[in-house]
Amino acid sequence: MKSYYKVCGIEVSGVTSVDFVLAGRETVGSSSMEHDVSMECDVSMERDISMEHDVNLRFRQQLLLIDEHLVAEDVAALKFLCTDLLPFRKLEGVKSALDIFQLLMVEEYLNEENTFLLAELLYRIKYHSLLNKLGYTKEKVQECLHEKGRVSPYRQLLYDLSENITSEMLKDIIFLLQSHLPKRQMTLSALELLLLLEKQGLLTENNVQMLEEVCMKVSPDLLEMVNCYKRAKVSLPQQENTLPVKEPSLSRSGGTRVFASPQKITRYKMDGPHRGFCLIINNVKFGTSLQERKGSCKDAEELERVFTWLGLDVRIYPDQTSWQIRELLRTWQRLPDHKDRDCFICCILSHGESGAIYGKDEQLISIRTIMSHFTAKHCPQLAEKPKLFFIQACQGKAIQCPVYVEADARIPDLSSMQQSVSPSESIPEEADFLLGMATIDGYVSFRHVQQGTWYIQALCSKLQLLVPR
Repeated sequence: MKSYYKVCGIEVSGVTSVDFVLAGRETVGSSSMEHDVSMECDVSMERDISMEHDVNLRFRQQLLLIDEHLVAEDVAALKFLCTDLLPFRKLEGVKSALDIFQLLMVEEYLNEENTFLLAELLYRIKYHSLLNKLGYTKEKVQECLHEKGRVSPYRQLLYDLSENITSEMLKDIIFLLQSHLPKRQMTLSALELLLLLEKQGLLTENNVQMLEEVCMKVSPDLLEMVNCYKRAKVSLPQQENTLPVKEPSLSRSGGTRVFASPQKITRYKMDGPHRGFCLIINNVKFGTSLQERKGSCKDAEELERVFTWLGLDVRIYPDQTSWQIRELLRTWQRLPDHKDRDCFICCILSHGESGAIYGKDEQLISIRTIMSHFTAKHCPQLAEKPKLFFIQACQGKAIQCPVYVEADARIPDLSSMQQSVSPSESIPEEADFLLGMATIDGYVSFRHVQQGTWYIQALCSKLQLLVPR
């Protein structure tokens, strides 16, 4: 005799009611069998729902962690890069990175199974240290850009231009475009100005003539960036998502980058009642994963000696967690005493990764975030005053290959010291900043366990030799 059964809501026929085996368990009778099958299906469905919930929860936790690292300038950059992907009226209401993530999820650009667009956006704004939270590396994103990239060469051009327009250049550009801007006086950032030109139809993907004319009058280097875009558009239409970017506004000096206009070199006034403050954050001991930085105290002592000799008030903060560093920066950001000081210096000695340094708790803080606390907007007391940051930390795990040269005299053995330093990857340009790095992006820096690091020791030696008091 044949019976009919409902299995997860589906009728199954042609099975005898006797000796029915399900999941290794024998049941007899239609009533018992239907009850057991229903229970198995309910358990399976609950398990699937629970797994989906866990995956979604982990994904949203990742987004929260990323949001915590992004400052207002980062959010503005992400909004701009998403202009071609999301409705503009919705972007206008964005207040945080989480708002952008939510919009991307609604438009199905972002979900737990596909996070590449977010990885691309972080890569575009050079926040490489956050890529690992999405399971990516800088190299992996670069490999996938050609096939998966969503940010157009046009949008990237505008963003790259905004990163290289100095405050002086921006004033000149606004003056030249005065007739096209609202009569009511507005304070515009470079990104806001470019968006305004787009809204008025003066700037489009196929028409960058006005941009070309303005750059011709303001900066030949900016003009070259526009011309580079035009050449790439003609030769490789719709095929490239990356453009070679020249860095016109960064003057280079050894292992430092000077954030200043290439057209005007200003001598800062250093004749105030006080020279300024110098913070030294010296992380030596960490948790279980990172080794003790033996020899770092030698660097801290030398920095303290030299900057005290130069007339600065030096404060040393040993073994700071990421939270303590953030609180420390906020405290110094709000300090009213900066008003009577000529400059500000911050030295950080720690372990690091690409674009970031570790706190004692082995949590990363981006160098970009550290410097953003002291922009003219966030720390007006230091506006138009030099702000110098010196970072002694690895920026990756690769080791630079040596190039051997002949010398007329015997060279001392410095096998445990790094003998070559280069500029690190740039961060967004701000007026009156100088950033000195011990190594380039992706590479380690070396430290002698007794004598300290080559970079800091050489820096202190040259400061004492060449800087007048």
